[in-house]
Amino acid sequence: MASPGPDCPPCAGPDTNDPLATAAVGSVWLTAQRSAAAQRRGRFVAGSGAHPARMLPAIAAHAIATYSRPGDLVLDPMCGIGTTLVEAVHASRDAFGVDLEPGWVALARANIALARRQGGTGHGRARCGDAARLAALVPPPMRGNVALVLTSPPYGRTMHGRVEHRRGPLTKFANSYGPPNPASLARRGLVGLTDGLTAILASCAQVLKPGGIVVVTARPWRRDGLLVDLPGAVTTAGIAAGLAPIQRCVALLAAVRDGRLIPRHSFFQLHTVRKARRRGIPLQLIAHEDVLVLQRPAGDGRAG
Repeated sequence: MASPGPDCPPCAGPDTNDPLATAAVGSVWLTAQRSAAAQRRGRFVAGSGAHPARMLPAIAAHAIATYSRPGDLVLDPMCGIGTTLVEAVHASRDAFGVDLEPGWVALARANIALARRQGGTGHGRARCGDAARLAALVPPPMRGNVALVLTSPPYGRTMHGRVEHRRGPLTKFANSYGPPNPASLARRGLVGLTDGLTAILASCAQVLKPGGIVVVTARPWRRDGLLVDLPGAVTTAGIAAGLAPIQRCVALLAAVRDGRLIPRHSFFQLHTVRKARRRGIPLQLIAHEDVLVLQRPAGDGRAG
């Protein structure tokens, strides 16, 4: 793992209660040494694969191990099927998740229960609601005590879903978050997405403990040939929400073998790249996600 560089400086300070002060933080996370299917196998209940944009379990596990301690409270305001919650429970952390869609919340609860049956010693809960109103959703004893917020926002429509190619044209499926909902970030353009993220991150800051950490994984995507800078939008939203950016790291979506990157792309990703290259657009297969790390200032006077 690479040493922290100028874009990913270690958090300074002698406070040994700060997980960043004692953790070995690297700028490159080796989170795809096993395939996504292998990481998820047996860890999630049937139906979980229908979610269009699941976080890679190894990314969640690495973030939880790096930025929290056993017994800490971990929050995911856009929890989907509960990957963050599952990994927190397995890592002896407590977890609380929120999602707009009741179907995903039901799956998150089932996945938490499975993690407990498999020996996870943390406790987890998931609740349906709007993450921009966390203060009304998070139980009072948890407010101001969240050590880590770990989440991933929705990506553009072209990044969602799975593809089958058996007979005839490509068939895309599992590419919808749910019924139309004006509060859903998945249906907004970049400006609306940034505004929504700002509201959600400001809501997270209200329940974080002073010095608490926010980790957001994101990747850019292309729309009509133009690059959409979602990681930049996350950073902009975090600053507007009163959080301080402290690191920007890389979570690999490709394996490292003998010093080389081995892509772990989907058929649809490969198909899209090949089409773009035939049109003279020099696209590359996606090999990483950006990891944006922000912090609620220790002197922040906001009430939890």
